[in-house]
Amino acid sequence: MNPPQLWVVFIREGGDRARFWSVVENRGETSNDGTIRMFDLVVTDHLSDLRNRLVIGWKSPRAWRLNGPTAAAYPVLEIADAQPVPFPGFDRLILDYSQLQAVMREHRYTSWRTALSSVVGIYLITDTRDGRHYVGKADGAENINQRWGVYASNGHGGNVELRGLDPSTFRYSLLRVFDPSTPTRVIDESESHFKRALDTRNHGLNRN
Repeated sequence: MNPPQLWVVFIREGGDRARFWSVVENRGETSNDGTIRMFDLVVTDHLSDLRNRLVIGWKSPRAWRLNGPTAAAYPVLEIADAQPVPFPGFDRLILDYSQLQAVMREHRYTSWRTALSSVVGIYLITDTRDGRHYVGKADGAENINQRWGVYASNGHGGNVELRGLDPSTFRYSLLRVFDPSTPTRVIDESESHFKRALDTRNHGLNRN
């Protein structure tokens, strides 16, 4: 009569094994004609780092639904290495905050971190709630991977303009990348150009 809010979905994988697919949220009933009930179901980011990796023993292969206390006793058989995700390229990189956190910590994004560690440059943070932009830079001893790693850990990267804002609505992208040997002056000029072009001082999140 009252389906649970969260469903942890597994797919049978032969015999008495099942592989984790995703966590689905039931946001409520949308229609009911007395015979068929419809619900608003949304795939969430819960346990996203274990998708297609977590394998459990399924003691009752015929049972399609188990309550949490019963499922909690099912053994974990395997947590497989995640499949590597190909790096899309600097000019195609757009990440929301949860994706940024995954890139900074998960093994499957190792090649992304290697690529981002090889460059410095100018990046853009967009607050998707109101469209305001923040233009920042990584130069000198700090590469893009290191700079974005700080954002992933605290949400604001130490920037006064971003403190107090909810980073869950931030989107991260690269405007221009440079070789680490590029003079700081050149990177500073590029940062100033993008701040002017995007008018982030008057209508964005940059204070200087």
